[in-house]
Amino acid sequence: MGELILSEASAEIVSRNAISPEDVQMLRQVMFKDGRISRSEAESLFALDEAVRKKCNAWNDFFVEALVDYTVHQMEPSGYVSEENARWLMKCISRDNLVETATELELLVRILEEAKSSSEFLVKCALEQVSLAVIEGKGVLRNGQFLLPGVIYKAEVDLLRRILYAFGGDGNVAISRCEAEVLFDLNDKTIEAKNHPSWSDLFVKAIASFLMVASGYEAPNRRKALYQGQWLSDQPSVSVGKIFSRMFSGGLGSVGSALKNGLDDSAFKSARSIQEDLYREKNAAMEIATDQAEAIDEDEARWLAGRIGRDGILHENEKALLRFLKEESPSIHPALNELIARAA
Repeated sequence: MGELILSEASAEIVSRNAISPEDVQMLRQVMFKDGRISRSEAESLFALDEAVRKKCNAWNDFFVEALVDYTVHQMEPSGYVSEENARWLMKCISRDNLVETATELELLVRILEEAKSSSEFLVKCALEQVSLAVIEGKGVLRNGQFLLPGVIYKAEVDLLRRILYAFGGDGNVAISRCEAEVLFDLNDKTIEAKNHPSWSDLFVKAIASFLMVASGYEAPNRRKALYQGQWLSDQPSVSVGKIFSRMFSGGLGSVGSALKNGLDDSAFKSARSIQEDLYREKNAAMEIATDQAEAIDEDEARWLAGRIGRDGILHENEKALLRFLKEESPSIHPALNELIARAA
């Protein structure tokens, strides 16, 4: 019965080409009556958003809330967005990979933010909305905006950063190769443009995040790594093998001092022995992790060598990236040495 009521209401709303606050209240009552949204109800909301021109502000909030809940929490697997579900979503909100409305673009980003983890396909689609707007002037980001094509503006950098933050959930600490490829393509196509200064900052830190984790470095929180003006600001440039020592805040001596308070000699010696064994085990594990990371490092370094300076010129963003890597990653693979020397 709920779907029948929704169908009749949708037809009436479309006929007058307007969604009022009263319509939103009615739709909310119908759709959330049983606490579940069906696939047909979800697709009715997409159809309404596309078909109706005049929409009240309450519609935008309801549309995003309902469809985030359906896509992230009601579709299986709950809390995650599989590639199959991501492709269904993009089919609903885009034509030729171009998102149709501002509300649907907001929905796409909110789903990435809400989900514990999403298909890499979905974040690539989100990033490409910015690329299409910048390079081709297409999509809701440029609709009604008198902006020069081929230039990245602050609002677009902010959206890129928001998308990258969103995809950093549930273990996606480092920037992925997929994300790095989209960002590099965008940089290549705007290489001589007067982009907003925040673009250079985001580009350098995002690509460095992709490379530095592969180089055996502790991955900072993705939000921290990409935040304007903050990149390893409270972390010295050290390899993974040295990270564990910082966890002890001064080493075994300080741990021992803390332990000795209130313990007799035999209890203290036993506790210290346990701590020393733990230290050795953890340090060995870190050395293994370093070896594994360095094995990846060559591949990632060669990827960068193949991407950077493709036109035979090292442009300023590329130089900034190389200088940053030289400063923060002294153990980076030799495949980048020549490029880093040219950027000095």
